[in-house]
Amino acid sequence: MSSTVVTPKDTQTTVNLSRRPVFPFTAIVGQEEMKLALILNTIDPKIGGVMIMGDRGTGKSTTIRALADLLPEIEVIADDPFNSHPTDAELMSDNVRERLSQHQDIPVSRKKVPMVDLPLGATEDRVCGTIDIEKALSEGVKAFEPGLLAKANRGILYVDEVNLLDDHLVDVLLDSAASGWNTVEREGISIRHPARFVLVGSGNPEEGELRPQLLDRFGMHAEIRTVKEPNLRVKIVEERTSFDQNPQTFLETHINDQNQLQNKLVEAQTLLPSVQIDHDLRVKISQICSELDVDGLRGDIVSNRAAKALAAFEGRTEVTVDDIQRVITLCLRHRLRKDPLETIDSGFKVQKVFRQVFGLPDA
Repeated sequence: MSSTVVTPKDTQTTVNLSRRPVFPFTAIVGQEEMKLALILNTIDPKIGGVMIMGDRGTGKSTTIRALADLLPEIEVIADDPFNSHPTDAELMSDNVRERLSQHQDIPVSRKKVPMVDLPLGATEDRVCGTIDIEKALSEGVKAFEPGLLAKANRGILYVDEVNLLDDHLVDVLLDSAASGWNTVEREGISIRHPARFVLVGSGNPEEGELRPQLLDRFGMHAEIRTVKEPNLRVKIVEERTSFDQNPQTFLETHINDQNQLQNKLVEAQTLLPSVQIDHDLRVKISQICSELDVDGLRGDIVSNRAAKALAAFEGRTEVTVDDIQRVITLCLRHRLRKDPLETIDSGFKVQKVFRQVFGLPDA
């Protein structure tokens, strides 16, 4: 379970009166593509995060906060700024590892999965953390002030309007998300700490796109649009109004659904290592990537991981063609080369090639 965000502890959701109420994930109407991408990244954070592009006011932030609130509590080393795991060396700081090697008794506590918002105006020091050089030179100790990456370890790091964030900072986030570690170096002093998190970026395409080489680093790309169906819009408004009027009552009506989904996620993480994908299906995934002229092998890797995560979420140990069809657009649409003369939607293009490779009739 070294790479997971939640733990296989069966922790039930309860209505906590002391905490600010969060709109329940199971009450969110529509936007199935975004919800599926977030769930699959929760099951397997190595998928590489989600880029969510869509209209303003479509519930992007609400959905992401709802998912973080849904996840069960995790075990952490008490008073550790990096949310270090009590037993997994890949998810603990060097200081904790040293204390464990000396057989020190280290207290363990439980806390909610961290959900960290990265503001647009954040500096690199605020994101990565800073080293107090003066203290290091005068006292001979590595004085480190943790940044947002430290707080996000084993949780979710959310960047709203990521397409407006400085490219250098996006690069730093993606590097940490991919490696699982953040390294800060200054004046010959180097400090590193675990930074394994699900990176979720959102933005409005009208405000500009990410550079293709950065966009490609996100595991999945979900597109969401404003709901057009009047009855569905009415339902969304009614649900939100009910929550705003009496949050605790609204949350109580969704506790069972929340608990069921939470348990399903935990079971999926436990099952994930046992999920197999047939060699022939892997070859076909790579054939799709090749025919779409996708650069590199990230598309192949992410599509395999996402299909396995979906199978685990549905309680199966074998990936099916249907699993691949449901995740392939999310994994590949943002990796296609942009052709200004192309009139076909990138998602439709991915599905068209998928059906050709698998010998399925056109939809």
